[in-house]
Amino acid sequence: MHGYIPRTAENKIHRALGRSPAVAILGPRQCGKSTMAKTLLKGIPAVYLDLQDRVDRNKLSEPEIFFDHHRNKTICLDEIQLLPEFFQVLRSEIDRDRRPGRFLILGSASRDLIKQSTESLAGRVSYIDLTPFLLQEVTGVVTSWSDHWLRGGFPESLLAENDQDSFDWRLDFIRTFMERDIPNLGFNIPVPVIERLWLLLAHYHGQTANYNKLAEAADISIPSLKKYLSILEQTYMLRLLPPTSANLKKRLIKSPKIYLRDSGILHALLDIENFDHLLANPVVGASWEGFVIENIIAENSRWKPSFLRTSNGAEIDLLLERGGRRHLFECKFSKAPKLSRGFYELADIIQPETTWVVAPVDEPYEIKKGIVVSSPERLIEKLNI
Repeated sequence: MHGYIPRTAENKIHRALGRSPAVAILGPRQCGKSTMAKTLLKGIPAVYLDLQDRVDRNKLSEPEIFFDHHRNKTICLDEIQLLPEFFQVLRSEIDRDRRPGRFLILGSASRDLIKQSTESLAGRVSYIDLTPFLLQEVTGVVTSWSDHWLRGGFPESLLAENDQDSFDWRLDFIRTFMERDIPNLGFNIPVPVIERLWLLLAHYHGQTANYNKLAEAADISIPSLKKYLSILEQTYMLRLLPPTSANLKKRLIKSPKIYLRDSGILHALLDIENFDHLLANPVVGASWEGFVIENIIAENSRWKPSFLRTSNGAEIDLLLERGGRRHLFECKFSKAPKLSRGFYELADIIQPETTWVVAPVDEPYEIKKGIVVSSPERLIEKLNI
């Protein structure tokens, strides 16, 4: 059995509660938001409401009375996406009393999907994203990065007793997401349609999006495809990594790249049950790439992520940019990674502060002056940006 595993977002949340009247923690269902929030609230006067519970929802039938009764406590509202109309009530209450740390809001959909929040709580709330477990958070808890990569970062999956229990949990998660979570957000998408699209996206993992081919393969229109992709993106299931906007005087691919954000969900959709099956699967390189990229982006959320691919095939998997600073990352699932001439040419043009090749190696080493090969764990330790 594992006890509570601290999250790297905790410091951000403490700081936000000290300055904002409301703090919203957003992330996919079952990623650990409720567990973390309850742990953070143990040391302070607080009241927790689960809005999936009818009894807790009824406590808010007269919100002004409830707020007055708990005025000196932090009020935690879990699964806020189930009551989007409640943001207007929160705005009025916050405007009456703007003391920091009054509300902790948990939601399983992004701020863009919960449109009322951006309209009603603008300037009154701090947003913090919580992902499933990152490498940095479970180093020393999980035996190896290979377990994390295979099972993904959802706590119930990653910390399962064995690979079979983990795989079964992920299949249940996928089914519940399609049958319950999507309808609860107000979207009427037939389960066979979203199931077919999600499986198709798993096969496209790591590839640039071709909307015509995807729509044809999924048997839906292009407008419907883009709508469904947006829903999967705003529920934290999908990442559409944009191409770089840098002016490199080269013809660059302009379509985003498709990644399923959790490697364990990807593997469950592709029926990959154990590490040997993963190693033998053609998706292994793309899966490694997505796993590494997701950890890097999540650990450096203030940096703008993108990728580069020229029309002649030269490519860099990930570029992080901020304030004119740049860092490059290439993902290779090999103990002896080799880089293409196109990669070196692009790196010479971009002139980044650091360049990393992320591979399953034991110790970091320099493959060429200024280009370091590192495992994901050591990269997270050394990357100080």
